[in-house]
Amino acid sequence: MKKRLCLLASIVLTGITVFAQEVKFEEFDLDNGLHVILHQDNTAPVVITSVMYNVGGKDGDRSRTGFAHFFEHLLFEGTKNIDRGEFMKIIPANGGTFNANTSQDRTYYYEIFPSNKLELGLWLESERMLHPVIDQVGVDTQNEVVKEEKRQRYDSPYGGILEAIGSNLFKVHPYKDPNIGYIEHLDAATLEEFNAYFKKYYGPNNAVLIVAGDIDVEKTKKLVGDYFNEIKRGPEVVRDFPEEAPITETIKAKAYDKNIQIPAILACYRTPGFGTRDAYVLDMISSYLSGGKSSVLYKKLVDRQKQALQVQAVNLGQMDYNIFALFALPLGETTLETLLSEMDEEIAKMQNELISERDHQKLINQFENQFVNSNSSIAGIASSLATYYLLYGDVNLINKEIDIYRSITREEIQAVAKKYLSPNQRLELEYLPKKDDQ
Repeated sequence: MKKRLCLLASIVLTGITVFAQEVKFEEFDLDNGLHVILHQDNTAPVVITSVMYNVGGKDGDRSRTGFAHFFEHLLFEGTKNIDRGEFMKIIPANGGTFNANTSQDRTYYYEIFPSNKLELGLWLESERMLHPVIDQVGVDTQNEVVKEEKRQRYDSPYGGILEAIGSNLFKVHPYKDPNIGYIEHLDAATLEEFNAYFKKYYGPNNAVLIVAGDIDVEKTKKLVGDYFNEIKRGPEVVRDFPEEAPITETIKAKAYDKNIQIPAILACYRTPGFGTRDAYVLDMISSYLSGGKSSVLYKKLVDRQKQALQVQAVNLGQMDYNIFALFALPLGETTLETLLSEMDEEIAKMQNELISERDHQKLINQFENQFVNSNSSIAGIASSLATYYLLYGDVNLINKEIDIYRSITREEIQAVAKKYLSPNQRLELEYLPKKDDQ
């Protein structure tokens, strides 16, 4: 009976993917270099307007880290035509929602409105790009906001793990610095530096505009031109980040957190960026190891051997280098060394023998399900369209990326595990409770 249920689940998942609707879109460029992608879906009276800028935590002077994240907040302050504090009032007053987020590689703003408010969404984003007010009042206000956000984030249990990984895994690439930056850098920054940063990175030619949902394509094209054509082209952004030397000997490090009582062990590998085929394979490896309660590491360390409170394998995607990380919290008297050894045992198995055909098919099913879910909402589609254009250079990955995962073989999984996941290629980080005297 269980076999029949498993077979049925597999058929259902596969069927969903086969009949998943293709995401259709249209692309064009304005004369100022702004790339525009339109996606029409008239099934619900909703529209999203979003802009992704090709600027993130890795960009800018390393003595002024955190500027991209700072601008995520600052560009809600107001513009020449929107009074201070009104930006975030206008949107809910018109039935909309909004948000923004920043990674090491990009910054993303979006608004979701009833479709009859499309023009309002375009006006807001053009205002943000055309003439935001960047003054000392706004800078001082948002500096306090960012400080509070950092306190909340890093004062939470295990909140400093990413910073500890970055500072030890990267030596020369700007991924070594936290996306949120260092408070002393923001405190020391001048108003002139903030304005210069905006002029360098927030031009239309360094961005992509997505309009998705209940739209008329031709009318939307005209509106986009009306609101964005007048914005002048910015300088061309040239990046030349230093390359990291390969890790050939295990890096051992410790970090301390005053907000935890249970230590953690991490094994972190610097691997190719998310646009490479090997990165897709490592996605599958991370899911095989810890994708749910039926995964290899969870069943072994949490269920059977009861050595871990939690265990996880993550392939953290970034443009230049990914971070593949194993993470575990010990249960009872289990040592960090034991947890690391037990996780290494499972990696070694992947390197020395093929995973089963059943596990391989299960992985493909999982990624097919994720693929369908990622395209199940207008917000998800808009984010994917922006990401695939700006960071991957291929918008149609929104429809064909699943074919990459389907094509990954068991032999390829074994080969990639051998290539990147050896102990001499990693950072071993002990994340420990901080004592009063430390």
